[in-house]
Amino acid sequence: MATTILVVEDELEIRELLSFSLGRAGYDVMEADSAEMALNLINTRLPDLIIIDWMLPGISGVELAKRLRRDELTQVLPLIMLTARSEETDTLKSFDSGIDDYMTKPFSPKELIARLKAILRRSGSPDDEVLEVGGIRLDHGSHRISVNGETVRVGPTEYRLLELLMRHPDRVFERSQLLDRVWGRSTYIEERTVDVHVLRLRKILKPFGLDTAIQTVRSVGYRFTPST
Repeated sequence: MATTILVVEDELEIRELLSFSLGRAGYDVMEADSAEMALNLINTRLPDLIIIDWMLPGISGVELAKRLRRDELTQVLPLIMLTARSEETDTLKSFDSGIDDYMTKPFSPKELIARLKAILRRSGSPDDEVLEVGGIRLDHGSHRISVNGETVRVGPTEYRLLELLMRHPDRVFERSQLLDRVWGRSTYIEERTVDVHVLRLRKILKPFGLDTAIQTVRSVGYRFTPST
C-alpha cells in the first residue's frame, strides 16, 4: 500500500507538477484546490502527509494547518507548507501554525520529495516498504502480510486496521478512533463493526499464537501489544 500524500494547492499547474512528481516517486496522490475540499477528502481517507499552499482561496493554508492540529484525527499528521513568502515573520507564522517544514516558491520537486521522505522517517509514517513488529511483517509494496515467515491472507480492511495498530504499539484506540482512521469519517457504520474485524484478525493470528497481541481494553477499545 503506497504512502498517500494530499496536495492542497489552488494553482493548477503547480498541483499537476506535484502530482506528477510524487506519483513518479511511487506515492499515491490526492488533490484538493481548497481547504474545504481537503477537509472533505480527509474525512473520507486519511493521508500520511499533507502539502499545503499558504495562499488558498477562502480558508488560508495557515488556518487549515491550525485546524488540522486541533483535530485529534489529524493532529500528528506531517505537514509541509508551500509559500511565496520568504520574510522571517512569515516563516515564524508558518511554524506557529504547526507545520513540520516549509518551502518557498519556486521550489525543486526533487528537494521537496527529499524533505518529505525525511519527515516521514522521523514521524514513523509508512514511507518504508516494510513494517515488522512482533513477528508480523507488512509489505506495503505487495500489500501482503506474513507471520513468522508464512504468508497469511487478510482483507483490505483488516490490513489497514492491523497496520494502524502495529504503527502504534501499546497505544489504546477507542472504537470511534479506529472507525475514523480505518473506515473514514464519512462512512456511517456502527462501532461494533470494529469488533467484528478485530475478531477476524485474531482468528488469522491464532495459529501462530499471536491472537493475544490485539488486546481488548474494557469499555474503551483495543491496543496492539507485541510479545517481547
